[in-house]
Amino acid sequence: MAELKVEGRAKINLSLDVLRRREDGYHEVKMIMQQVDLYDEIRLETIDSGIELGTNCEFIPTDEKNIAHKAAKMIIDKYNVDKGVKIYIDKNIPVGAGLAGGSTDAAAVLTGLNRLWNLNISKEELMKMGKEIGADVPFCIMGGAALAEGIGEKLTPIEGLDSWIILCKPALSVSTQTVYKNLKVDEIPIHPNTDQILLGLKENQVRTVASNLCNVLENVTIKMHPVVGDIKKKMLEYGTVGTLMSGSGPTVFGIFRDYNKAKSAYDNLRKIYKQVYIVKTYNTREEKYGC
Repeated sequence: MAELKVEGRAKINLSLDVLRRREDGYHEVKMIMQQVDLYDEIRLETIDSGIELGTNCEFIPTDEKNIAHKAAKMIIDKYNVDKGVKIYIDKNIPVGAGLAGGSTDAAAVLTGLNRLWNLNISKEELMKMGKEIGADVPFCIMGGAALAEGIGEKLTPIEGLDSWIILCKPALSVSTQTVYKNLKVDEIPIHPNTDQILLGLKENQVRTVASNLCNVLENVTIKMHPVVGDIKKKMLEYGTVGTLMSGSGPTVFGIFRDYNKAKSAYDNLRKIYKQVYIVKTYNTREEKYGC
């Protein structure tokens, strides 16, 4: 096989709790992550040697600073591959949005090269490799929906949400590092009821999930960027059953059980914001990331 296309899907956080700051500087988290059907398309082509990376997006690097490039180098070095790869990322997921856009590209490169070069690396090993690149990469390799603990690498597959989702990203990017730096873990006013969300997912009770959405980073980001709070208010005006900021932001999502309500919200938000998407949740873990 000389060429391969792989889809790297975005994720949202149905909950995000920060438990403590570890001695190594990372934060201990407990969160529920869910993939949605918004994806980058990554094209991989075998070449004689080296790593060449191109993209349709001017905002992401095309050298070793790109974690998709790091993923390819890791595969080549670790498995002594005597060839190179040309990577092209057709970017659809917004950059710096709290949707794991970079992590999912790296995951797609790891899983894609495994298939392209018939390396027979287990999913477990790929996820271990992914952890060295970024905390969200193991989840993006696994896919579907999961309870994530530790720094995000301890994953338990769970039943996912089955709903329409509206994503809305304001015209700004957020530094995850800055948000965590400004988070006072000992002063978090409300923590997510993770067990209640898990129960709602298990029983397919969308309203139970929606009424328990909680992200402890949200207040930090809203203080820096009040527009995040404005979008949440708009989502509620337009009929969402629940709305939350994803990750460290600034993207806000709304859950809709009915396509027509979702489409109406989409149309109204598009009058104000450029980057608005109407998508379904994505729950098939093996279909696109099979190893």
